[in-house]
Amino acid sequence: MINEELLQEFGAIIKEYSKNEIIFNQDESARNYYQIISGAVKMNNFNDDGKEFIQGIFYKGQSFGEPPLFIDVKYPANAETLSESSIIVLPKTNLLKLLYQHPEIHLNITKSLANRLYYKAIIASEISSQEPEHRVLRFIDYLKDDVHKITGNFTFKVDHTRQQIADILGLRVETVIRAVKNLEAKNEIKIIKRKVFR
Repeated sequence: MINEELLQEFGAIIKEYSKNEIIFNQDESARNYYQIISGAVKMNNFNDDGKEFIQGIFYKGQSFGEPPLFIDVKYPANAETLSESSIIVLPKTNLLKLLYQHPEIHLNITKSLANRLYYKAIIASEISSQEPEHRVLRFIDYLKDDVHKITGNFTFKVDHTRQQIADILGLRVETVIRAVKNLEAKNEIKIIKRKVFR
């Protein structure tokens, strides 16, 4: 989202993370801006029974964890890598200097956060009112169309596991497996070597 060279001009460093490494924990103070160079990161919470709820998954070129930086609150979720990841990290004070000097970047961040809010509203609506097949398909279409911007039939490979989709949509994994099979039967998706394509 922000040019990597510009981030480094303002004091950013590149950090390497192993798979399943915690970047920050829920209830920690927000001190840095994070942008993914390679890999993937999930933000999650756990309920009292230990069940995971995935707030979002972020990929190459995306940033995560910004809202607490702007409103001085603690992180509402944990951030954990899903694979080996290279992440550019910029301290909050340096980010604010960058944004004051580059208002067009500030506008881009505002647009990105607005897109995420819109997506969260859509998902909340889907979770509360739609059938599992519809919810799964809508989520996959969001990834294909809005996150990765891929066109064409069956050109997008879903990298999420069935369990991750269940955790994001508030479904049981068995329900997601059944929904995926039904969507394949309706020719909405294809399953090739256990991977889902849309």
